[in-house]
Amino acid sequence: MPISSHNLDSIDIKILNALQANARISNAELATSVNLSQTPCLRRLRKLEQSGLIEQYSARLNHSMLGINVSAFVFIKLNKNTSSNAAEFETAVSAFPEVLECCVLAGVHDYALRVAMADLQAFEIFLKDKLANVDQVENIESTIILNQTMTRHSPELKTQ
Repeated sequence: MPISSHNLDSIDIKILNALQANARISNAELATSVNLSQTPCLRRLRKLEQSGLIEQYSARLNHSMLGINVSAFVFIKLNKNTSSNAAEFETAVSAFPEVLECCVLAGVHDYALRVAMADLQAFEIFLKDKLANVDQVENIESTIILNQTMTRHSPELKTQ
């Protein structure tokens, strides 16, 4: 039976919260933090992974140290909001390495992209030479991110 949020117990939730805080935590440290021995802790962790609740583990990179100094939100209005047009747009933007996230929206805009690049000149080139040349794009609005004060990938889970 697949795991859902409805059949997570307090230990599963503690495991998920600990992994959100530090995905590189050792099994021994994780087991101690959730008050289990290592074997049952690892068994629960594998079950959470196999269920799909844990989609992947990743590293957060320091953009400024990598020379990535401009981040922005780019809002897109499609020229025609059909399924095929949307699929073609999504395929096109997935090929752009500058695009970190692509979200479908309800409201004035059809999509929001979070993009990152070296500098404002690279951002301008991205907008004019790449994004504006995607056939499905009707309108582009962008907002430069001045500073990111926090990041959270998921809210902390609460026990019932």
